Amino acid sequence: MIYIACDHGGYTTKLKILGSFEKYNLEYKDLGTNTTDSVDYPDYAEKLAKALEKDENAVGILICTTGIGMSIAINRFSFLRGALCRSKKDAKTARAHNNANVLVLGACTSARKCKKIINTFLTTEFEGGRHEKRVKKLGKLG
Repeated sequence: MIYIACDHGGYTTKLKILGSFEKYNLEYKDLGTNTTDSVDYPDYAEKLAKALEKDENAVGILICTTGIGMSIAINRFSFLRGALCRSKKDAKTARAHNNANVLVLGACTSARKCKKIINTFLTTEFEGGRHEKRVKKLGKLG
């Protein structure tokens, strides 16, 4: 399952992404926002966090104008590892080395590029090994 949420700045990009989810039969749940009217991005990061807390095998995608605000917000939750990815290489490393379970995107990145980043994120497995102890430490910070 993929949970996806955005603020008003990411709404248009989210709509373009959801079209590809449907095309490839990917199961997803859209947590909003569903408008370009101004909203507070921490509210949508929290919605996604609560969904992932109940479904630990799922992944999340967050979108805001730059991706920075959503990254800050989602990483407040110790059980989540959100990664702002601006390239396929970022997405691959975030999954393989950091076991990221939330992909954060900036709406300033083209929808076409976002789709490629998402594909890489969803198809890359965590390598474990030497990275395992580091990822475990992340959940203990703070």
